[in-house]
Amino acid sequence: MKTRILGKSGLEVSELGLGCMGLSFGYGPATDKNAAVKLLHAAFEAGVTFFDTAEAYGPYMNEELLGEALQPFRKEVVIATKFGFKEGKAD
Repeated sequence: MKTRILGKSGLEVSELGLGCMGLSFGYGPATDKNAAVKLLHAAFEAGVTFFDTAEAYGPYMNEELLGEALQPFRKEVVIATKFGFKEGKAD
């Protein structure tokens, strides 16, 4: 897998990343935890080192899933997350 530097951060990441929203939110029922862990491990084994999540995906469940599944590889991956999403009308 080719890599690149993420912006000005100096972090080296795979050119392909894995957006993880669909594992716990947004596209129907959540993926079975064991299946999700297998998918995340397979992505890493295929060379993916950049994973995207957010506190709103679950809520919190997606970040926890990634933390647990990627723990064995934590020093080799970059996990991007977001925060501050609130449902409802903007003031």
